[in-house]
Amino acid sequence: MLRNWFFISLAVLLLAASQVKAEEDAEFPTETVEDDMAAHKEGSRTDSETVDREAEAIKIDGLSVAEMKLMRESAEKHVFQAEVNRMMKLIINSLYRNKEVYLRELISNASDALDKIRLISLTDRSVLAATEELSIKIKADKENHVLHITDTGVGMTKQDLITNLGTIAKSGTADFLNRLQDASSTDQFSDLIGQFGVGFYSAFLVADKVVVTTKHNDDKQYIWESDANSYSVVEDPRGDTLKRGTTISLYLKEESYDFLEQDTVRDLIKKYSQFINFNIYLWGSSTKTVEEPIEEDEEEVADEEPEKKEEDDEGVVEEDKEEEEKKPKTKKVDKTTWDWELCNESKPIWTRKPDEIEQGEYDEFYKSITKDKNGPMTQTHFIAEGEVTFKSLLFVPNSQPSEQFNKYGQAAENIKLYVRRVFITDDFKDMMPSYLSFVKGVVDSDDLPLNVSRETLQQHKLLKVIKKKLVRKTLDMIKKISDDKYGAFWAEYSTNIKLGVIEDTANRTRLAKLLRFTSSNGKLSSLAEYVERMKDKQESIFYMAGGSKEEVEKSPFVERLLKKGYEVLYLTEAVDEYAISALPEFEGKKFQNVAKEGFSIDGDTDAAKARKEAVKEKFDPLLKWLGEDSLKDHILRAEVSERLSDSPCALITSKFGWTGNMQKIIQSQTHSKTQDMQRDYYLNQKKTLEINPRHPLIKELLRRVEDNPADKSASDMAVMMYNTATLRSGYSLKDTVNFAQQIEAMMRQTLGVDADETVDEEEEITDEEPPEEDDDDEEEEEDDEEEEEEVEEDAPKDEL
Repeated sequence: MLRNWFFISLAVLLLAASQVKAEEDAEFPTETVEDDMAAHKEGSRTDSETVDREAEAIKIDGLSVAEMKLMRESAEKHVFQAEVNRMMKLIINSLYRNKEVYLRELISNASDALDKIRLISLTDRSVLAATEELSIKIKADKENHVLHITDTGVGMTKQDLITNLGTIAKSGTADFLNRLQDASSTDQFSDLIGQFGVGFYSAFLVADKVVVTTKHNDDKQYIWESDANSYSVVEDPRGDTLKRGTTISLYLKEESYDFLEQDTVRDLIKKYSQFINFNIYLWGSSTKTVEEPIEEDEEEVADEEPEKKEEDDEGVVEEDKEEEEKKPKTKKVDKTTWDWELCNESKPIWTRKPDEIEQGEYDEFYKSITKDKNGPMTQTHFIAEGEVTFKSLLFVPNSQPSEQFNKYGQAAENIKLYVRRVFITDDFKDMMPSYLSFVKGVVDSDDLPLNVSRETLQQHKLLKVIKKKLVRKTLDMIKKISDDKYGAFWAEYSTNIKLGVIEDTANRTRLAKLLRFTSSNGKLSSLAEYVERMKDKQESIFYMAGGSKEEVEKSPFVERLLKKGYEVLYLTEAVDEYAISALPEFEGKKFQNVAKEGFSIDGDTDAAKARKEAVKEKFDPLLKWLGEDSLKDHILRAEVSERLSDSPCALITSKFGWTGNMQKIIQSQTHSKTQDMQRDYYLNQKKTLEINPRHPLIKELLRRVEDNPADKSASDMAVMMYNTATLRSGYSLKDTVNFAQQIEAMMRQTLGVDADETVDEEEEITDEEPPEEDDDDEEEEEDDEEEEEEVEEDAPKDEL
């Protein structure tokens, strides 16, 4: 009875308390968020009132905050469930793109087990009492179609088998690292590879059944067996045969029997795991030719055979015979031997300090990863730290394949990505720019963002950081190439650097310092060296583009510049003019194509201006006549030239027009539209005709125009001058027939041939049939010749 009264009293008290609370709530109405929250004095508070306002703001329409709270408190709580068999099928069939990665995953697990026992042994040497060997051994049983992978690592207890192998995505390595978090230094633990806890199940990519035999120092030897649907654990009746470690036996599927082949397994080890810290051995056979002693029975048979002796053998000294008798008689036999073969002889030298590595070691490592027998031209070895930490070793080969530019822009496989020395991928599209696709090397990091299968990098901002650092380090490496070797580098990779100037805007300044061009002084020169040799008042870097050095040397555009002592860079490769056009300036000096308008040689002094005005005034009648009369359909205008010295005239394009060299390049491109309006505009653009006021032909033409502007010969000579200027300036003639007719007229005049004299008519040839008697005579002569040959052939036979 008292108990009932107690509950009734408690209920009354709770009811009274709730009424008091309701009255307090009524006195303080809930505030709403104002439009200008920052101006409100309570706008930045984070107390309970603010929390309430936020809760109200995110409430579901139609439900108050109190109703939402009550609903959540009364809701049933559930945990996400995973169908284990379906999860296993996803791991086996969908997680990995390539079946061959199973060996990489299992070797990585074995390496982790070896690293664990090694780390424990640093403080407790007794853990290595069973065996001090730390290695991985792989053996194929072709008869039973089983592949065995054995390590002498830490092994697993019975509970480890259930916990780690029986739970999908349970990483024993991750747990091991968590237990070591309080260690003084974590650098020594960076060798551990496992992250996700699913690598072991890749074994089912190639196997129907997996058997794991393992021995831990703290437990007995157990056998774990699974067919991917269920698993069993049992104590090994054979006892402690492993001493310590784990053996994984894969009962391969029929389509995976190729993984039993010695060469296949060896290639996979070298591809994915050749830089694992521990030795990896493969049980294999090798055939060698050896000498074996001949048995007595074989010797007797040999003695019974008749021996042929020559007369010279009688003079053999008896001492030599005695020595031969003392030597045991042997025979060469092909012998097949089975033994453990070391598969990862190459060591990851990028993990060592550069000061500790000799050049010979770099050369050998380069040859091992590239199969290039010539060795590298240069290399760079560095550790990048910051947003992402990685070690890298990059090489520049001595040469690149001749078909390299046929594949330009395609993904290269020259940079190999390793994570904790385990090969992940070399299928990069963005790791290195296309113009540096010739660079080869490795990148190794401990914290790169991989997907769960560890086959590909996730798209991540860190990739951009890595690419940026790799490019910078590569350009620094090229910059440090000595002068005596740079000529060989430039001969091989000049096009790559020039393409980089065009494509890589971020590193254009760095790439410009690597450029080399043949100069008018006859040497290969850098832009920095050119700038140092520039004249005091020279404001531009002069260059001339053409098909060959001989062509640009004899170009009319460089005549006066060379005569005045200016240095000109000769651009003789197709990509050169594109590259320089992409460079706005170098060390404050702009580039000037001497085949384009926009520069002055004489300068802006008063004397130069006065002389220029006087010459222009003197030749003004000729300039107007050329531009408005005789050549109005061919040229934009005519001007007095400052760049010509020996030539009478030249065609100059506008500052943004195409030079003759550029037109040839554009017209030679096969992958272009038939009707391209932009291309046709530049090709048909009229040019400026510059005349040389000191040339005798120009002086005579001026005299004739002043005497008679309608002079027919003057007009013809003007057209001839234009055509020759077009050719000498590097452009192609549009009307080649008219030009050829003009040349022929000049030759007639020079040789004294009448201009109206025509070509002689061709005589017709009549075909007459020869008489039949002649044919009969020829046949009789041929028959007589054949009879004579037969007689000659029979004669030697009779003599024999």
